[in-house]
This record gives sequence, C-alpha cells and structure tokens, in this order.
Amino acid sequence: MKTFVVIGLGRFGMAVAKELRLLGHEVLAIDTNPANIQHIADEVTHAAAGDARDEGVLKLLGVQNYDYGIVAVGGDVGDSALIALTLKEIGVKTVICKAQSHIHRRLLEKLGVDRVIFPENEMGVKLAQNLSSSNILNFIELSDTYGMVEISVPLAWVGKTLAGLNVRAKYHVNIIAVRRGEDMHVSPGGEFVLFEGDVAMTVGRDEDINRLHGL
Repeated sequence: MKTFVVIGLGRFGMAVAKELRLLGHEVLAIDTNPANIQHIADEVTHAAAGDARDEGVLKLLGVQNYDYGIVAVGGDVGDSALIALTLKEIGVKTVICKAQSHIHRRLLEKLGVDRVIFPENEMGVKLAQNLSSSNILNFIELSDTYGMVEISVPLAWVGKTLAGLNVRAKYHVNIIAVRRGEDMHVSPGGEFVLFEGDVAMTVGRDEDINRLHGL
C-alpha cells in the first residue's frame, strides 16, 4: 500500500483522492474549504481542513511521511508552486503537480517537481486519438513526446508474426504486450503470431503512433 496526500479538492483533486482510496491506498486529503473536507471525509483515510501553504500545518498533519504529494490546487499559480516547493523541502518523496499553463509547468519543473500534468490536455489528446481512428482503443501520454496506445490488431497484421511485421523498422514503435481475451502476453517474441481480435500495447513517439491510425 502506498501513501498519498492530495492537496486541493476541486473536481480533479476529489476524483484522484477517491480513486486512490478505492485502489486500496492510504489517502490524506487537504483543502482550505471545510465543506470539501466534509464531502470527502468518508471516502478517504484522513481529511483535514488547513492551509497547505503553511509548512507548520503540513508537518502537523505528518505530510512529510507520505510517499506521494499531489498538488491539485487550481487558480493561483503562486499557491501551487509554494505548496509544491514546501512538499519537496519537508521530504515528500515524489511530488506531482497540476499545471494551468506551459509557463506554470516550467516554473514547477524549475522547483524540482517530479511530474507535472495537464489533466484537460491529456484528456483532449486521448479523445482526439480515439476519435481519429477506430482501431485506437486507448491512449496514455507517457511524456511530452512519448505515448502508449492500445490498438486493435488490423486485418493486415492477422496471421503474421511480430518478426514478419517488423513494426519497429516500419513504424518506429514497439509492441510490449498483446492482450488476447482474458490473457495478457507480455514481451512477446518475434515468433508470436497475431490473431483477429488481439489488442497490441504499443509504445513510441507521438508522431510515430499517429502513423498507426487507419491501419
């Protein structure tokens, strides 16, 4: 079980905190609004109303002992930056922060934040990927330039081995796993034969993944 502190209980923060708890992790939720704390109190491990910009408040709540700090504060760039910096300084192992803009992102990265995310941007990318091609089932953004897609194996690939397809040379992507019904074949070898209905987990640069659309 991992331990998470989620700071800022807007829609994004609420969703993250609740889902992490459902997945069996210890979750401390912090927000300045007591109404938000009351709303989520029964769905996380601990919930507290307080000003996360205050290092003393964070230490009193034991935040320094948590594995992950998620800063989901919206609106004020300065507040989220201050909270992220304080989490790093008191010893939270991994700090993840929601950004409002590219400038905000650069600021957070300068402060040493471990991961900066754009929830709306990532959802937009996923939607665009899914709408642009019927064979793309899911898209996960791994970084600014790399992603992973679940792709329904096209008919042109059915009955062929991975070595014969040579997708690394043709498309500059790697198939890291193949889901067949309830079975998952991880790191399939070159002799692995693809069947109709298979789903290939494929990793590569975004521009190369885009070339898989419409296969």
